Amino acid sequence: MMEHVTIIGTVKATPATRDELLALLAAQVAPTRNEPGCINYDFHVDAADPCCFVFYENWQSQADLDAHLAMPHLAPLFSQLGRLLAEPVDIRYLTMLSDMASQK
Repeated sequence: MMEHVTIIGTVKATPATRDELLALLAAQVAPTRNEPGCINYDFHVDAADPCCFVFYENWQSQADLDAHLAMPHLAPLFSQLGRLLAEPVDIRYLTMLSDMASQK
């Protein structure tokens, strides 16, 4: 089985900053998917809470995830987090028990 890193990142906006945070988060999808080591990077909103955004990510390695977090395209987002968030970012590391689904 391939060794990789799976995380779920949860980012919660205040109601007043929801649209601004949504735009900043959505802008990260395309460049992140093109980064080396990115297997998938999927962006969601909680069906019951429009201020709660969730990323499901798979990376080839922890080093690839670490490199992602240092990418320049994340700077506009990271520089605004304190102002935009209702609570700290929550990152949960998961261990996959099944084989990775094939990409169709």
